[in-house]
Amino acid sequence: MSVHLPAEIQSASVAALCGLLDALPDVQAWIKDARRRYLWVNRAFLLNYGMHQHDEVLGRTDDDLSPPHLASQFRQGDEAVLAGHSVQGRLELVGRFDHTAVWCFTTKRPVLNRRGRAIGTAGITRILDAAQIDQRGDIRLGMVIALMTRRLGESVGNAEMARAAGMSARAFERAFQREYGLSPQQYLRRLRIQHACRVLVDTRESIAAIAQRCGFADQSHLTRAFRLVTGMTPGAYREEYSPA
Repeated sequence: MSVHLPAEIQSASVAALCGLLDALPDVQAWIKDARRRYLWVNRAFLLNYGMHQHDEVLGRTDDDLSPPHLASQFRQGDEAVLAGHSVQGRLELVGRFDHTAVWCFTTKRPVLNRRGRAIGTAGITRILDAAQIDQRGDIRLGMVIALMTRRLGESVGNAEMARAAGMSARAFERAFQREYGLSPQQYLRRLRIQHACRVLVDTRESIAAIAQRCGFADQSHLTRAFRLVTGMTPGAYREEYSPA
């Protein structure tokens, strides 16, 4: 949807909108130029990255703020938007100041000049949790997300998830794929990787023990899945992001 405002109120309207976004505690918001440099971010964005002043982030890119495997997915989204596509409710990992990462829903739109040419991108993202899923209006799938979260270290099959949702297995799988863009097992695997990231950084627990805690058959199984999502081995991730 395009909104056309008189020139004399455009700057005031943008300032008002940025002020509103700055007041949202659980939604990160930003504007970037076509070279992916941050032009504006809200307070939630600053706090997520452990910053306090806008000068700490303005002019920087995701390559400066995030590890390569996260910056790469952000770049792909920006390039898609600049090419004329929209990003709506995309599930992606977003890093935090403590070197952990959380799954978020991200939406991006192009910033257009008066000629309709994309000259940048604007986006918002919010952390995914079971309560937020419930608020999306699909309580049954929200119950499945909560089930996954409670039982990250256990085997949870699609049949059990479907029962929790009160749906047939086939209907559940279709609904889940449509809502999240991933199969139930792919989504569960990503939740497990997210949890493994946190445990790797926060503890000195062995990788084999973390694999068991996070529902993987063994250390090699965790390593393969972890590398697919992050581009790193668990050991390399721990070495890179654990506090000194």
